[in-house]
Amino acid sequence: MKSFLRLALSVFAGVVAIGTARAADVSEIRVDWATYNPVSLILKDEGILEKEFEKDGIKITWVQSAGSNKALEFLNAGSLDFGSTAGAAALIGRINGNPIKSVYVYSRPEWTALVTRKDTGIAKVEDLKGKSIAVTRGTDPHIFLVRALADAGLTEKDVSLVLLQHADGRLALKRGDVDAWAGLDPIMASAEIEDGDVLFYRKPENNSWGVLNVREEFAAAHPDIVKRVLASYEKARTEALKDPTRLKAALVTATKLPDTVIERQLERTNLGYTVIGDAQRETIEAAGLALQKADVINADVDVKQAVSALIDPSYASAALGQ
Repeated sequence: MKSFLRLALSVFAGVVAIGTARAADVSEIRVDWATYNPVSLILKDEGILEKEFEKDGIKITWVQSAGSNKALEFLNAGSLDFGSTAGAAALIGRINGNPIKSVYVYSRPEWTALVTRKDTGIAKVEDLKGKSIAVTRGTDPHIFLVRALADAGLTEKDVSLVLLQHADGRLALKRGDVDAWAGLDPIMASAEIEDGDVLFYRKPENNSWGVLNVREEFAAAHPDIVKRVLASYEKARTEALKDPTRLKAALVTATKLPDTVIERQLERTNLGYTVIGDAQRETIEAAGLALQKADVINADVDVKQAVSALIDPSYASAALGQ
């Protein structure tokens, strides 16, 4: 019995040592924050990751992502370990060779719609033919636009795309430089409330979730750290739901936008999801197939297989006990 106990303790000590060694191999974790990911603001402002990894001597470095395209760019370059994107944007990144895994859901938003000024006469997607549209390529608003055009019997060739980051797209619409804009909250909410702009085409189900991605190489080398990051994310999400006033204040501070604008953003943001799984898989796969039909994704790509390669629920399931 004593021999068995010594063996069990030895094995346990070995497991602890391996976990400690893995953490010791990492001196810094690079995580993004984004105004389209409200949970990331609570995570950052409350220092939840810093507290979690303080005992390991691991530094947390924060990088702002201005859109899914920037988060994917940073992940691909290795300047981020964890990045916030839309699910469909992550899929396109993966198909294009970005070695990432989507491991957590931070929101179910309606964060994008097609926007125009009150004076343009644009009331439906068909009215966009021959018009100029500001859009950020490689983001959910871009994917949303492509699908909207396809449903109306149009393609990108029927319109003039003006490629701008989200904030610049809103400004171009305001100045009259473009006729419409594929918007993103909270900037879209600002255009709606402060400028009186019109969300003339909305389809919530075509907004493809807010997902947290990790570099595949990082996840394979440090699965324990990934689980701890996701557990920390869950703490932040729980705090955000528990105290909506604090969440709103964090967004107001980060965006410098009025309370009314942030309230509109949060009205369209559901933070009630965590573990990535079948629901996200179905939405992202549907987006991928629609983009393939619209010739944005090559015909020879196996979209279903690409989605399976992208989504990995195991880390969140282990971290959250689900």
